[in-house]
Amino acid sequence: MITMAAPKWRALTDKIAAQIEAGEYAPGEELPHIRALVAAGEGSGATVHRAYQTLAAEGYVTSSRGHGTVVRDRRRIRVPLSRYGAVLAPGGSMGPWESATAAQGLAGGMRVLPPEQLEAPADIAASLGISEGAPVVCRTREATIGTEVVQVQSAYYPLDIATAAGLDRPGKVVGGILGAMAGAGLSPTEADERVTAWVPSPAEAAALSIGATVPVLRVERVTRDQTGRAIEVVRITGAADRLELVYDRLPLSPRV
Repeated sequence: MITMAAPKWRALTDKIAAQIEAGEYAPGEELPHIRALVAAGEGSGATVHRAYQTLAAEGYVTSSRGHGTVVRDRRRIRVPLSRYGAVLAPGGSMGPWESATAAQGLAGGMRVLPPEQLEAPADIAASLGISEGAPVVCRTREATIGTEVVQVQSAYYPLDIATAAGLDRPGKVVGGILGAMAGAGLSPTEADERVTAWVPSPAEAAALSIGATVPVLRVERVTRDQTGRAIEVVRITGAADRLELVYDRLPLSPRV
């Protein structure tokens, strides 16, 4: 049986990927310029260019004009379910993402876009148990590690809930949304989470600085108060190779 050799660009892609995996190129380090690899005998300019394009598509590097081809940080961030319970007391300084990343010694942050008042789309209305077109407030946030966006979050609140908890005002909510709700007497009590995965759209890949073949995770959370009313719907999109969602200490016995 005759085995065909891999194309030169594929062989070079695999070689550099192995070097990245071995730590020969560290996260944030710029790869050699294409001309340098051509001079080193790694292939033609077209071969090296395609190898770099493939490394970007597979999530090993990011490429941008003026910044070269830079090794992407692919270390996983552990995001436990218990991050919610840690921020339910009002008056804290960190939200769930910040508390989860701080526990791992990571510089997690949250960039907040100005809130928008919208008419509830059908799917959001159904999750909140309100009429389609009813007023809701949408808050979009970017969860970061340093300067890198790791998650994009869009959260929807019935207008009365947003007003009561101050979520209709611009700026970061110090201590997190759940703490603000608890401080307003709204008693977030339970949440359902649903996790799905798929190939990102071009807009999602651009927002997360990932390649077109790196899968993304979508986490959809519905939070309810003590009466069972849905008070929040959150949709989180993040790079699957950066996130480890941990659902630990779940009860196995049926509720009585």
